[in-house]
Amino acid sequence: MKKMFFLSLALLLYSVISASAENYVKPDQFKQWIETSKPVQIVDIQPAEEFEKHHFKNSIQTNAFPAKSDAEKERLDRILPALQASKEDIVIVCPRGGGGAKNTYEHLKAKGIPESRLFILEKGIEGWPYKEMFIQGK
Repeated sequence: MKKMFFLSLALLLYSVISASAENYVKPDQFKQWIETSKPVQIVDIQPAEEFEKHHFKNSIQTNAFPAKSDAEKERLDRILPALQASKEDIVIVCPRGGGGAKNTYEHLKAKGIPESRLFILEKGIEGWPYKEMFIQGK
């Protein structure tokens, strides 16, 4: 009986983890991608005022944070044709690399973007240690 309980618990835990398993890219790895000009689409969901303060070169500004409402998801849908036409990896950038990025990840995945192309910048833009690489706003 105990074995069955623990087996069931283990299977449940595995299914929860695998159902919400997003791909993360660590700052060091993303820095290398930028420095080597790896072809990548950078989907930045920061609010407009945050994007103006700092963002990465060639970022696609969506202002879709936290990507929960229909209006925020519509902002992502506007860039969907360009993302679908590309074969490049997609890095989602949000303030802290948490809920907003995961919502965006799940939305793009539901819209047909292969999960193998989707990455979330770990710790988001606030956790980015290489501030000199930002495009500074006005």
